[in-house]
Amino acid sequence: MTTGPAPDPTSSPGPGPPPSPDPGPIRGILFDVDRTLFDYDTSEEHGLLAHLDDEGLIGHFPTPAAALRLWREILDEAYAAYLAGALTFAEQQRVRTRRFLARIDRFPADGMSDADATAWFAGYAAHRDARWAAFPDAEPLLRALAPAYRLGVVSNSAVAHQRRKLGIIGLLPYLDTALICSEDHGAPKPDPTIFLAGCAALGLPPYQVLFLGDNYAADAIGARDAGLIPCWLDRNATDDGTAARDGIPVIRTLAELPGVLSRTRHHTNGS
Repeated sequence: MTTGPAPDPTSSPGPGPPPSPDPGPIRGILFDVDRTLFDYDTSEEHGLLAHLDDEGLIGHFPTPAAALRLWREILDEAYAAYLAGALTFAEQQRVRTRRFLARIDRFPADGMSDADATAWFAGYAAHRDARWAAFPDAEPLLRALAPAYRLGVVSNSAVAHQRRKLGIIGLLPYLDTALICSEDHGAPKPDPTIFLAGCAALGLPPYQVLFLGDNYAADAIGARDAGLIPCWLDRNATDDGTAARDGIPVIRTLAELPGVLSRTRHHTNGS
């Protein structure tokens, strides 16, 4: 038993644990790119159907929608392998080409070289990229936010690809300060480290950064679990009440984001 003078109840307490950080205002916003700022689906549909027409393959499908459905099914499989690190960005493009042609019995009997698969995909990409466009609500939002917030991107893609895309659609000047992509970072969303890398690129702690994306699990839940302020962009109104139960704000258009920022600021200030 340690002996010594009795504690003085009037004395100041010791240093104790450090106080929790004051959340303060939101000072930065990180965005997903595809289907959030960029209209991926429209360009993809145009690119595929135009390329199939060029290749004389559109007649292999009962409807254009059937062709698009198969292409997207194969995309989901190959992109999941890419995000898991099993394929590079270029490899997943070649895998998609080979699987798609095999599914419609148009895969060459003697196989398809990497060069030929790359060339086939490039034909699709040329049509697709010609229709690259931001959503109409993207540039006005970024223009309005830029004077007051630090802005950036966290995307499950490659920096070179997304930088080129954002440049073509006119959004890169708003987002170039922080452009973090999974291939270059080494881990995809919802891994917390990629969100934290985005915050570091903005020079802000995660509790002062809002993240907006269209994928509920990867974007909204991933950002929340990494300590950021999440917001889910649900353009197609698919929410069944899950977001409210999880305490995640939901918006249908980018024009609604300033309202979320305002409500979050008032909540933080206790008003």
